[in-house]
Amino acid sequence: MTQTYEDFSKYGKEFADTGLKSFASLSKGAQAIATEAGEYTKKSFEAGSVACEKLFSAKSLDKAIEIQSDYAKQSYEAFVAEATKIGDLYAELAKEAYKPFESIVAKAK
Repeated sequence: MTQTYEDFSKYGKEFADTGLKSFASLSKGAQAIATEAGEYTKKSFEAGSVACEKLFSAKSLDKAIEIQSDYAKQSYEAFVAEATKIGDLYAELAKEAYKPFESIVAKAK
């Protein structure tokens, strides 16, 4: 009976330690994602401001359409690149958060 309690206590402590490691990974990953999203927002705002300035200084309708088209294309490409980067960060976050639990799952099998 004492051995069972000690085993249970040991596994409980191990699980708690693993949970803390996982939480640390989640915190680190969430911070990286938030930082990346903030940087993208800043870059996007700056690019929009520059495009607006160019648009207001356009001398003809054709030039304004060209500026708007270029901005739309660049914005789309930047969005796709950023979405891919953030998707990769989320995938890495999931891997890192699960990593501490791999040993427990392996022991359970």
